Amino acid sequence: MQASKLIKCLKFKKIIPRNFEDFTVSLLTQDTREVVENSVFVAVKGAQFDGHLFVQQAIKAGAKLIVAQEKTTVVGVPVVYVNDTKRAMAILSSRFYGGASQALHIIGVTGTNGKTTVTHLIEAIFRAQQRKTGLIGTMYRKIGDEVLPTKNTTPDIITLQRTLSKMVERGVSDVAMEVSSIALIQGRVWGIDFDVAVFTNLTRDHLDYHKTMENYKHAKSLLFSQLGNRYAFNGDPKVAVLNIDDPVGKQFEQLTAAQVLTYGIKESAMISAQKIKVHSRGTDFELHVFDQVYQLHTQMIGMFNVYNVLAAFAAAYASGLPAEDIIMALDGFKGVRGRMQLISSPTGVSAIVDYSHTPDGLYQALKTLDEVTKQHVFCVVGCGGDRDHGKRPKMGEIAAEHSDFPIFTSDNPRSEDPQKIISAMLSGVPTGIKVPTFVDRRQAINYAIQQAQPGDLVLIAGKGHEDYQIIGKQKRHFDDVEEATKALWLKEQAGK
Repeated sequence: MQASKLIKCLKFKKIIPRNFEDFTVSLLTQDTREVVENSVFVAVKGAQFDGHLFVQQAIKAGAKLIVAQEKTTVVGVPVVYVNDTKRAMAILSSRFYGGASQALHIIGVTGTNGKTTVTHLIEAIFRAQQRKTGLIGTMYRKIGDEVLPTKNTTPDIITLQRTLSKMVERGVSDVAMEVSSIALIQGRVWGIDFDVAVFTNLTRDHLDYHKTMENYKHAKSLLFSQLGNRYAFNGDPKVAVLNIDDPVGKQFEQLTAAQVLTYGIKESAMISAQKIKVHSRGTDFELHVFDQVYQLHTQMIGMFNVYNVLAAFAAAYASGLPAEDIIMALDGFKGVRGRMQLISSPTGVSAIVDYSHTPDGLYQALKTLDEVTKQHVFCVVGCGGDRDHGKRPKMGEIAAEHSDFPIFTSDNPRSEDPQKIISAMLSGVPTGIKVPTFVDRRQAINYAIQQAQPGDLVLIAGKGHEDYQIIGKQKRHFDDVEEATKALWLKEQAGK
């Protein structure tokens, strides 16, 4: 695409110099490390880095045009000045990558808990229909079977548009995508044409960024208020899939112009679960879809997973798939790495690795384990550094009150003193409950597994699928699944 044609989509701009030698754009980027010859570099002012400070570096690497919002001294390369480079980047990336989202059926999932499981469930449902799928989320990006790394739950808008363009090129038809609250506030999904938007739930998280729950709720609401504000009758309508058991789901219903499909257990939802039976082999329930009733089994355990299954079912149903086909796909789904992942051993002790890093997520995980075991539940848990301080006492209180043996340790302490984080967790523990603490997460996991007896469950909470630990500025390899497996093996060897 010619540079003149690309920037034409920016209606309000100032170009210096006005007349410049046109060229074929090879790449659009905000990252100087990506710049190649004939790139367009967008100088974005973020929380940690200001792209305007790296303009000369971008030019030296081959950038032939700069998009900026602040005065910058540039010689020999044209500059397009706009009021907001983040907004300009969203518009330019959509133009450069051909509005790829419009050629795809995209389901966006937002909420505090459940996004990863729900998107994986949706992916499995569509794959079972022999459709080529894409997935974008916390763990990775996937194009068919190809797995690509990701830095954020929802990538920056250029990476996102680039990924969607590759999906179109490779024949993907359906995409399941996690949409974080921070991404919504930062405009990382501006220009993405969602077909279905799913709300899972809203509980405390990311208050280090949003400051208040009201701000956090507002951020989540943007996915629904921005969902296709027109009624088109020559294609599938936009649909908002809402958890009506959560009061916020009812509020979002008033904020969207899209057609609404509700799900839940407690309220009178369009799609609901009744007669729920949770057991060690999974969960069974009656699935009510308007006036139809189906028997559904999932290999995942817990009430929160019933909600995840309902959300995924509703998203697929809203997309036009038959209920029977969806149910068949759900029955074969075994779960997601690091989401209530069971690690058993001949010792009779089992470990569960879960990403429950919020107060509600930890409570739901412990409540589920209490329902499926007759023995004791150990809980190894920590809180991340440089994040919401207010949730630390709450996490400590929940672990102490809802497990038999709580053990506090490090998560990703980052720049904070891990002992101070643990002390903050201890401040929420009710009087009389003693909690062993280990700054070293490996020691905490080993201690819990060595103390556990046959029939006991050890929940290792907070990091889930993550295969690293951030201590100071270092990112070190650390995998809860690997550590639990090793500890269980050592326990087995010691018993021989």
